[in-house]
Amino acid sequence: MLEKMALIMRRAGDIIRGADHDAMVIEAKSSPGDLVTYYDFAVQDMLFQELRSLLPEAGFIGEEKGVNTGGNAGYCFLVDPIDGTANFVRDYHHSSVSVGLAYAGRLVLGLVLNPYLDELFYAQAGQGAFLNGRPIRASERGLPEGIVLFGTSPHDKSRVDETFALAKLLHLNSLDVRRSGSAALDLCYVAAGRCELFFEMRLEPWDYAAASLIV
Repeated sequence: MLEKMALIMRRAGDIIRGADHDAMVIEAKSSPGDLVTYYDFAVQDMLFQELRSLLPEAGFIGEEKGVNTGGNAGYCFLVDPIDGTANFVRDYHHSSVSVGLAYAGRLVLGLVLNPYLDELFYAQAGQGAFLNGRPIRASERGLPEGIVLFGTSPHDKSRVDETFALAKLLHLNSLDVRRSGSAALDLCYVAAGRCELFFEMRLEPWDYAAASLIV
């Protein structure tokens, strides 16, 4: 299952890398900061077809088209086709494809792909986390030597004061802070020891499902 899902993830990455940015149509969903493109739908449609062919009885929760409950076997895919759409539309290479597989409400498999760097992070429950086949582990640095990543929940700015108050506090007590724009990828960077902490005040299940198992 893992190997087949990894191949599907890389095909999703091919769609993203092949995007025509000059002709791209960008739309806002719930707010001006909540963007969507043809490619979000194209990647999710491909993932829906390919993942359901692997596990036809599984449910499917995707960011762009809501919920398809599928069968009753207890399996469910949680998918963010492009996590970091605002980065993607500007050809800023910090976006990811995120796919988690849950059984009876518990994550059993998670994969996050940075298509631009060809970095595939993945984990199976109880078997450790990996990057392109190599084991990864979180940093042992304390906060004073740590780098903090954070998100600003641009689709919901009601907690902006809290977000930046915490970012300021962490900045004053750490090496530095960063705002990158893909929660799934940022969490994987914590798992790989590239930074020490990530926070965001509001996330949806598809944003963090896969990465939560990896980290």
